[in-house]
Amino acid sequence: METYIMALDQGTTSSRCILFNRQGQAVSLAQKEFTQYYPKPGWVEHDPREIWSSQISVAAEAMAKIGAKSENIQAIGITNQRETAILWDRATGRPVYPAIVWQCRRTADRIEACKKDGFDSILRRKTGLIPDAYFSATKIAWILDEVPGVRRRAEAGELAFGTVDSWLIWNLTRGRIHVTDYTNASRTMLFDIHKLDWSREILSYFNIPVSLLPEVKPSSCLYGYTEKGLLGGEIAIAGAAGDQQSALFGQCCFEEGQVKNTYGTGCFLLMNTGEKAIRSEAGLLTTIAAGAEDRVQYALEGSVFVAGAAVQWLRDEMRMIRKASQSEAYAGAVEDTNGVYLVPAFAGMGAPYWDPYARGTVVGITRGCKKEHFIRAALESIAYQVEDVIKAMEEDSGIHLESLKVDGGASANDFLMQFQADLLGERVLRPACIETTALGAAYLAGLALGYWKDKEEIRQNWQLGEAFAPRLGEARREELRKGWRRAVRVARAYSEEE
Repeated sequence: METYIMALDQGTTSSRCILFNRQGQAVSLAQKEFTQYYPKPGWVEHDPREIWSSQISVAAEAMAKIGAKSENIQAIGITNQRETAILWDRATGRPVYPAIVWQCRRTADRIEACKKDGFDSILRRKTGLIPDAYFSATKIAWILDEVPGVRRRAEAGELAFGTVDSWLIWNLTRGRIHVTDYTNASRTMLFDIHKLDWSREILSYFNIPVSLLPEVKPSSCLYGYTEKGLLGGEIAIAGAAGDQQSALFGQCCFEEGQVKNTYGTGCFLLMNTGEKAIRSEAGLLTTIAAGAEDRVQYALEGSVFVAGAAVQWLRDEMRMIRKASQSEAYAGAVEDTNGVYLVPAFAGMGAPYWDPYARGTVVGITRGCKKEHFIRAALESIAYQVEDVIKAMEEDSGIHLESLKVDGGASANDFLMQFQADLLGERVLRPACIETTALGAAYLAGLALGYWKDKEEIRQNWQLGEAFAPRLGEARREELRKGWRRAVRVARAYSEEE
């Protein structure tokens, strides 16, 4: 049988496993959703054990679907939801508290205190990040401060911290390896992206013991091997990258100035800036890009917290649709939103606003508003947020985007892609394989072990699936944008004191 690269794609709402062949084609896929916990308003948690059990089960399922054995899997690449923080016992492997998810806003007050202390400028300079509850640092500090006995155990060296990649590698190797890669480390708000090391100054400020932290390695290298009993034999673990950097790599954006946007639970736009770490003046983040060499590349990133999650909300909480895919037909059933705008600031707003106190808002409702208008407004909100980030990125880089490469689950929605092209006034390019997040992890692992020779061989695999050209006139485009800007002002003003 042919050999494959296994990509473990551990996302915010589901764990997936995809096996890829040398042509970059997905030959087997398994997926399993897991539980989301909302213990208090603005809080989001996962059960780390459920993350692990769902991920290992889909790995076995994907292999079983095509009859693959461990010897048919040349390597494993991991891509994961970023910033989510997990602390566990080094001896037992048991988590000491649920995973605090990237969307969780419980530490927003700690960020405000950081700004009052004037420490935010140090964080920006060293980490490239705009201080926010989104990142891991304040989540770790919260667990250490709020969970009884945890700080004492951490200071005694008994506990380990990891983002989800570290948690999976720890479990895959039965606790032999505690490691992360540069991309995930760069999202913790503890890592100096210029010196490529944990910042002792930042660790001291948040009172986080360095003994908690994993070793940091390149995104494409041999980390170790799986425990024999898990998947039928030892398999090399040779790639790891945060989901958005992995998608940038999977889209073959290897050169400076190349851009992609991933439409997942959130929306994430990344531009490869080469070996230059550009400091944003427009509300974007400077982060480390996944690379197959020892030489580090950087990226500018804009993060939208709620994208596909807005459609899940329509399905699960509002019960307006039974399946996410139905949103496309409902949106296309009306000519416009009838003046309705939905700002899905369920967890505050990310780039370029960085407003943790903004809240979800619907404006422009009249007696003629129907379910179809509401659903269309939810889909359009995704495109508006993406355009906000693109304008900020153009301002920072001085580069006008002439087309946008897209991927992620919601990029399969033709209505959304067409509206995105209409709003941008530029072409939107969807590849034949939209599984580019998982594909990026596979490429990183495969390159480390010579499954693919070099990036040029990988580039030959990229194929255009569909191009969406703009159809909207500039006057109508600007009219829609003005309405969106008004709606955003309302969402941000809602939590202000009178």
